[in-house]
Parts: sequence; structure tokens; C-alpha cells
Amino acid sequence: MNILISGASGLVGRELLRALTAQGHQPLALRRDPCALPFWDIQRQVIGLGPHKEIDAVINLAGENIAAGRWTAARRERIRRSRTDSASLLAEFFAAAERKPKVIISASAVGIYGDRGDEELTEASPAGQGFLAEVAQDWEAAWQPAEAAGIRVVRLRLGTVLSPEGGALAAMLPPFRLGLGGAAGSGRQWMSWISLSELPLIVSHILQHEELRGPVNAVAPGAVTNREFTAALAAALRRPAVLAAPGLLLELLLGGMAKELLLVSAKVRPAKLLDSGYVFREPELDSALRRLLCQS
Repeated sequence: MNILISGASGLVGRELLRALTAQGHQPLALRRDPCALPFWDIQRQVIGLGPHKEIDAVINLAGENIAAGRWTAARRERIRRSRTDSASLLAEFFAAAERKPKVIISASAVGIYGDRGDEELTEASPAGQGFLAEVAQDWEAAWQPAEAAGIRVVRLRLGTVLSPEGGALAAMLPPFRLGLGGAAGSGRQWMSWISLSELPLIVSHILQHEELRGPVNAVAPGAVTNREFTAALAAALRRPAVLAAPGLLLELLLGGMAKELLLVSAKVRPAKLLDSGYVFREPELDSALRRLLCQS
């Protein structure tokens, strides 16, 4: 398949480019350079495909890193607009295209569920409250023009993506390797995670299963508490993990970002993937961390 990928330079995008090529597909990175084709200019709302007119699938990963800095009012707006503007542009462009893709798979996030304690959450669960929940709802709603045009749209609600090359795990490794790691806040909050190497397999499964549409939770079936996660990471590194970070201190240092990224509880189940017959290669955290850290 000819697969157009936006946000291809990020952690997930790079992995998808490599894996989809190995699977025999032709992934095409959508770039911001107008001299390269295909390209796009989100500000000017322009997409140029050049000779790449026959696009079978679109994967959208565009969006500013939510953990790259403190959430000022201006940064919150950039986080929101980087997602909604890019999604709206792609949705409207392909809705109007003479040859439409068979499917659009867009990143979303389990942050849409908000802080839900011990409640088990599936794709049928309502959205929660908070900044990230609102952003995710707007992000997902931006694809309505594509759906109205008859395109199958999958909103891939990603959990914490684990890779030693970037994201949350890479940020945690230095202190944990020094024996300075520990739980965040109470440690009782649920973490829904997914190994980076699992995502291309999930995407391939979605491409082949036309019944999958709308929200799809991209998380491993074995959600863990923050305390369980930190214990598993410390064990994989053969280090102690006894220095817990109080929630109030995290909120003082990081503001609202701490509450919605580190202290939020979301016990998410990948109901649609499991019901469609998908078999997870890395369903358990302990084995996933051992493999990831042996490769790093």
C-alpha cells in the first residue's frame, strides 16, 4: 500500500516508516519542505502530493510534544492547534480528493478519558475532564469531514509509548540507572502503556480489518499502577526504586502538566483490538522492559 505519514520524524513515525517498509508497503513521509514531495503547510492549509496521487492509507502523527515544557497559556494553545489544525487540513483535503484513501489512522491519546481512578475504560467509555481530554476530543472531532465523505477513520488512542530512544521511558532511565527512581505521588494511579515495537503490528492489523473504525485503544492489555511500573523498571535495571516524588512537589515544579501526565489514573483496556482477534506480542510489562533495555 502507498501510505502517507504525517509526523514521520517523531519517535513513532520513524518506527512506522521502518516497519511498514519491511512489511512491503511504500510509506511516504509528508514533509514541511515545499521542495520535497509530498509536502504540507499547515499554516497556509496547503498539501502537495506531486506524483503521489494514489494514496491507499493515511497515518497522522502530527502534534507538538506535550511534555517538552511547562504548560503556559500560549503553549496549551500550540499543543491544541498543532493537532486540530493538522487533522482538519488532512480531513478536508482527502474528503475533497477525487481518489480517496481507504483508511485514515490518526493518533489520539488515552488522555481523552481524564483521571478515572480504578474504573476500567474501553472505547465505549465517555470522555473525561481536563486539558488533555478536551484537546483529544477536539482532535478526534476534526476528522468528521473525512468520515462524512465515506472514508474509514480510526482514532488510535495511544497509551504511554515505551522506548529507550525517546518519550517517557527515555526520560526516566537516567535517574533510575543511578538508583534515584521511584513512584510519582501515591503510586496508585493506573498507567496504560504500549511498546513502540507493537505499534506497527497494530497498524498493520487495522489496515487489514475493515470493521475497525472510530476510537481504538492502543494499549497493552496489562495496565499497571505507577508503583508497579517503577518497581518493574528498577528490577529490569537491577537498581532500587525507593525515592518517591510527592504529588504536591511535582505539581509545584511542573504545574498542571504533572497532574495530567504523572498523577492521572487511566486503566484502559484495548477492547476493540482484542475483540477483532489481535494477539499482543508484548502484553506484559516485565518482559517488554527487559527486551527494550537489552536493546538500548
